[in-house]
Amino acid sequence: MTQYYDQLQEAKQELQRRIGSFKPKIAIILGSGLGGFADEATNRIYVPYDELPHFPISTVAGHAGQFVVGELEGQQVLLMQGRFHAYEGYSLKQVVFPIYVMKMLGVELLILTNAAGGLNRSFMPGDLMLINDHINFTGDNPLIGPNEPELGERFPDMSQAYDRYLIGLARSWSIATGRRLVEGVYCGIRGPSYMTPAELTWLAKVGGDAIGMSTVAETIAARHAGLRVLGISCITDMAIGETLEPLSHAQVVAVAKETQPKFIELLRHLVHGVEI
Repeated sequence: MTQYYDQLQEAKQELQRRIGSFKPKIAIILGSGLGGFADEATNRIYVPYDELPHFPISTVAGHAGQFVVGELEGQQVLLMQGRFHAYEGYSLKQVVFPIYVMKMLGVELLILTNAAGGLNRSFMPGDLMLINDHINFTGDNPLIGPNEPELGERFPDMSQAYDRYLIGLARSWSIATGRRLVEGVYCGIRGPSYMTPAELTWLAKVGGDAIGMSTVAETIAARHAGLRVLGISCITDMAIGETLEPLSHAQVVAVAKETQPKFIELLRHLVHGVEI
C-alpha cells in the first residue's frame, strides 16, 4: 500500500465516523453556483473538508467546501458543496482524492455537475447539457504514477465514460416535463484563465460543445474506481470565439444560480428514479 492509499483510508474512516449510520450509494458534486441543491436534502449532516485528514481545501468563490450527507427522494445521498481544481495548485491526484473516498464509503453512482461555457451555437445560457463524452485538454491524467490495484485496474476502459442508462433517465425527465435539455461533448481545460477567441474557435471545430475547468479528471478516477457516472453542465455563457465578450466568474455563478429550479427538478428526478 502507498502513502496515498493510507491517506484515503484515514479520510474515509473520519468521514464515516462523522456521518454515523448513513451509507449513501449516490454522490453528487455540485459545481459553481449550484451548491444550493444541498438544501433539498433532509436530516443533513455537514462535514467541512478542512476537518478531514489529508483533504484539500476549496478556494473558489461559490464553493462552500463541505460534504452534506442526508436523505433525498427516499435515498441516502452524499453531496459535495465545492470541488478542487488543478488551477488552485493541486495535483490531479489531490483533485480526485474525494472520488476514491466516496468509493471506499460504498458509493456506486456519481453525478458530476459544473458551470460551463457553450461552444455549440445552438445552445443558450441557462441550458442544462448532458455530457455524453469528453475531451481531456488538461495535459494531465490523475492515474499517472503507480497504480493502486485496490482502487482500480491499470488501464480503465473509457468507451462509455458517461452511463447510458443514466443519460436515458435524464432524457425521460425532459420528455415528461417539456423542459429543454441538450447533450454534447465537454472539453476539460486546466485554467484558470478563460480562453482566447482563437482557442475557442479551434475547440468547437474539433468537436467540443462546452468547455470548463473541472469534471474530466473526476470522471477518469470514478471510472477507474468502477463508479457509474452522469455529467451535467449548466451552460452559463456562450464561448463562441467570433463573438466572444468579456466574462467574469461572478457572471458565471449568477447564471448558474438562476438555473437552480430546473436543475433541482432534474436531480430529484434522477435520484428518485435511479436503480442501484
